[in-house]
Amino acid sequence: MVDVYSKARDNRIIVTRIIGKIEGSKPGSTMVFFGGIHGNETSGVFALKDVLKTIDPLQSKGVIYGISGNLKALGLSQRYLDEDLNRLWTKDRIKIIKNKSVLNKDETELLELLSILDTILDIEKPPFYFIDLHTTSSKTLPFITINDALINRKFSKQFPVPIVLGIEEYLNGPLLTYINELGYVSLGFESGQHDDLSAITNSIAFIYLALVFSGILKADHVPNFSDHYKQLQEQAANIVDVFEVIYLHKIQPHETFNMINGFRSFQAINKGVPLAINNSRELKAKYNGHIFMPLYQNKGAEGFFIIKRIKPFYLKLSRLLRRIRFDSLLVVLPGVSWLDKEKGILQVNLKIARFFVKSFFHLLGYRNKQITRTHLRLNNRERVAKTSIYKNESWY
Repeated sequence: MVDVYSKARDNRIIVTRIIGKIEGSKPGSTMVFFGGIHGNETSGVFALKDVLKTIDPLQSKGVIYGISGNLKALGLSQRYLDEDLNRLWTKDRIKIIKNKSVLNKDETELLELLSILDTILDIEKPPFYFIDLHTTSSKTLPFITINDALINRKFSKQFPVPIVLGIEEYLNGPLLTYINELGYVSLGFESGQHDDLSAITNSIAFIYLALVFSGILKADHVPNFSDHYKQLQEQAANIVDVFEVIYLHKIQPHETFNMINGFRSFQAINKGVPLAINNSRELKAKYNGHIFMPLYQNKGAEGFFIIKRIKPFYLKLSRLLRRIRFDSLLVVLPGVSWLDKEKGILQVNLKIARFFVKSFFHLLGYRNKQITRTHLRLNNRERVAKTSIYKNESWY
């Protein structure tokens, strides 16, 4: 149990690990919301507290969970205490943590969350939906981030906000990547800047929409449902494009990084424009595109991303190629072989890899997750996706 403060509301609430659990009167999906995986991002926690108390179990189906992320960090309004909790969720790291005799504070949080996650998957019924509520240190439109599986794309396209693909290629150990590798629909929602009141209202709107789009609630049972839709539509400036991450400036331990003031996510930038001061030197954009999640806080290792819009033609082409499992033919190419066909993991010889266009592998759902001395490792989201459990959902 912790006391969580919202600067936007100038208010405090008491929360426990389970913010709320609602069991509907009829069978249905299992929806799991996480808020406050980063302790300085309290909007999701406040939004979940607000929404869950309005839901009548007699009017809902399935099960809804609202879960607090990093409780210790939430109580101190800090992103994390010892390590970023949202960078620990790899199978190798979890195995190490389980075998440790002394844990740091954030590792303890991980094990508690992992136990809850395992229990939910064990006792509840599919289809499962997992949504992680976040905010950013910069001004931003509300947006969705997803690992690039078609089930994630399909579900996310119902929301009137932009979608960003491919961030998992640049981050190691987010919670949602761990869940997505289990095969379930999982998406992140960034509702706005940390201390903006709109970040809470956007999260509230998104939660209601997610519950309706998953079939847990009927739109008629959500007061002012159309207003929630319009709220996100207007806050996102009617942008519903799909973007892809093409660059990340990773801050190294020895670097002193300061983002130049005034940038906001999705702002168009040209190659060569100064973006930050890094070790007293000007850091300029390497690509034309849009700035994404520029860092305006002390904690964090990602200085900024650059994203670009994906043309609808390529989204349709990738959908077609994945449905016919075109990637099965990749192993006839020189230097390409299966590392684990069932899990959709390819390895590509680095001497050969430079001849392949990275975007070609992206079309087929492959993302670079690991580089060894001699080979590039590519993970495919489609081969692990539990698509069959979602085929009867209205949005599929």
